[in-house]
Amino acid sequence: MMPASTEHSSETAHEEHAFLATCPRSMEVLLADELAALGASIERTSVASVHGMATRETLYRLCLWSRLANRIILVAGRFDDVEDAPALTAAANSLAWETMVAPGTSLRVDFHGESDGIRHTRFGAQCVKDGVVDRFQDLGRARPIVDPKTADLRLYAHLHRGRLVLGIDLSGDSLHLRGYRLDGASAPLKENLAAALLVRAGWPARAAKGESLFDPMCGSGTLVIEAALMACDVAPNLKRVRFGFHGWAAHDDTLWQEIHGEAAHRARIGRRDCRLTLCGRDHNRRAVEAARANAERAGMQALVQIEQNDALSEPPAMSTGLVITNPPYGERLGELPALISLYQGLGALLREHFTGWSIALLTGDPKLGHRLGMKAHRQYAFKNGSLDTRLLLIDVHERARPEKAPRETTAESEDTGAVTHSAGAQMFANRLRKNQKRLSKWLKRSGVECYRLYDADMPEYALAIDLYGAWVHVQEYAAPRSIDAGQAERRLMEAVGVLPEVLNVPADHIFLKRRERQSGRSQYERRDSSGQRFQVNEGDARLWVNLRDYLDTGLFLDHRPARRWLKDNADGKRVLNLFCYTATASVQAALGGATESLSIDMSNTYLGWAEDNLRLNRLDMSRHRLVREDCMAWLERAGPQFDLIFMDPPTFSNSKKMDSVLDVQRDHGHMIERAMAHLAPDGTLLFSNNLRRFQMDDSISERFEVKALSKQMLDPDFERRPDIHHVYRIAHRKG
Repeated sequence: MMPASTEHSSETAHEEHAFLATCPRSMEVLLADELAALGASIERTSVASVHGMATRETLYRLCLWSRLANRIILVAGRFDDVEDAPALTAAANSLAWETMVAPGTSLRVDFHGESDGIRHTRFGAQCVKDGVVDRFQDLGRARPIVDPKTADLRLYAHLHRGRLVLGIDLSGDSLHLRGYRLDGASAPLKENLAAALLVRAGWPARAAKGESLFDPMCGSGTLVIEAALMACDVAPNLKRVRFGFHGWAAHDDTLWQEIHGEAAHRARIGRRDCRLTLCGRDHNRRAVEAARANAERAGMQALVQIEQNDALSEPPAMSTGLVITNPPYGERLGELPALISLYQGLGALLREHFTGWSIALLTGDPKLGHRLGMKAHRQYAFKNGSLDTRLLLIDVHERARPEKAPRETTAESEDTGAVTHSAGAQMFANRLRKNQKRLSKWLKRSGVECYRLYDADMPEYALAIDLYGAWVHVQEYAAPRSIDAGQAERRLMEAVGVLPEVLNVPADHIFLKRRERQSGRSQYERRDSSGQRFQVNEGDARLWVNLRDYLDTGLFLDHRPARRWLKDNADGKRVLNLFCYTATASVQAALGGATESLSIDMSNTYLGWAEDNLRLNRLDMSRHRLVREDCMAWLERAGPQFDLIFMDPPTFSNSKKMDSVLDVQRDHGHMIERAMAHLAPDGTLLFSNNLRRFQMDDSISERFEVKALSKQMLDPDFERRPDIHHVYRIAHRKG
């Protein structure tokens, strides 16, 4: 271990101290400029930090005035070749902490980083603490009080690739904690990130020119409040009572009071003279209440207007300025439909009401930004916590009105006129309308309300679109590797973007999933935990569906004719439903007059769902029973006979709940033979599966009467995919 340098000596008024300022990643350059403007000498930047020199007066100003920093660290020493605990402790022990820590001051150590010998931050902090405490004891001084929760002074330690920085945290709590935001909406921006966005958007200069600011989705109001603090020349940490430097032995309280008093005077003048209009809006009542309370704590309630209203409603009357906002990001695929609709609506709002304004929009997906229908002239990368985001800067230019019909534009066009969909998206929309027209007579005649409208009819738009009453379930078929991922995502957004318009449904009634090749029962595994389900009708049956939480919805639409056949043939019969899933077939059989039914599946989740379906239809649970068991194992045992058996096994399953792996092509012969052993002499087995290239074993046709019903078991909504399933009626041979 070698000391690279140490910085500790007697204090003079103009002596410069080495410091480092920490910040979120991607803000280093902005922070360096800010600190330089406050009087610091900047030497370099590194990841999430800025290094430089500053006098004690400037260090106070950095703590008080920095809008972008997390912490200001007085550097006590830098060391190389620190790889293990003894070296770490020795480095801490070598510094003159007695000149930096006042007697009776309580301490805590914040350790960051690791090495081969130091794997945990708590262990690293302990090593530094031991070195500091030993230093005091070796000098015969009182042992410092260590208080991890309410310490007077925080020591900073950062270790990376053997390089150690030790120092004093002059900030105390992170500087982004201004003290006004006690109430927060969901996923709020940190205050210093909000300030960085405003700086990148040029807000300080705009405010000086008297421009307005509007945030149509303000949440807890952080962007609007930070903008107001800038406009009024209010130091962001003016209201903070205690900083870390209050526990610094060299703290000069007289100097600090002068600096603080100067800032307080500037704030009074700034609040008095500011005449800007700053407005935030949110549809959520609790968010609006939080924003208003936050603005009041920040002392900005007289300047900041917070209103409850939908983001896409007509904005308040304001002079030209800056629209800045942080819309939802949509970390999950299922959130995309609502977000696409939101961005398209926001783009229309901006074009109609904000001509001449500048837009600054933070998004987790720049492709969503394209749905605004306007092109960003500049983009900046930011980290919002662990998320990669982009700040899009857009100018809304006045659009000249052409004398002739406007040319077709796309959502990515620089044209700032009304959104028109790309040629491909328009073709996709036309195909949906054509399918609607083709199915309309059948739907009216049959009363079917849950059906497939589109199934990858156009290869470029590889989606399956199913309607469940007023709800839409969209499954994206995963694109092959030969298809560019960006192009596939763009087409997905185009397709989803036209659905609300074509189907006349709200965007939040559209559920989007990605369908990939599944193994085992992974298609049944939970993907979300919303618990959001609703009832649909299928003939006389009422059934529960869940379009969000699982890949499948609880109702296989292609098997609708099979369920109808079961209902028509179940009167007076004993019915067995193997691999029953949510027992929708059992419900139809019971409503068709089955005297009793037994439904078997391995999943507790789906048997619970099946019970809800049975109870929803007021069926007698003593006659229509549910059993949790491996169907293959159940079939091996001798048991009761049934007049009607429905067996719809998965294509493949290696579930841990099964004793063996199931492959329907390989195993169907044995499964059918065992099922026939449970079938009454005059009974019928309805066997189905969804393996596209399924071939029935010849031995089954030799032993039993087999009739293929696949074509008869397709309603008009699935006629385009004749291989989607295979259905056979199987009976014992007579005589």
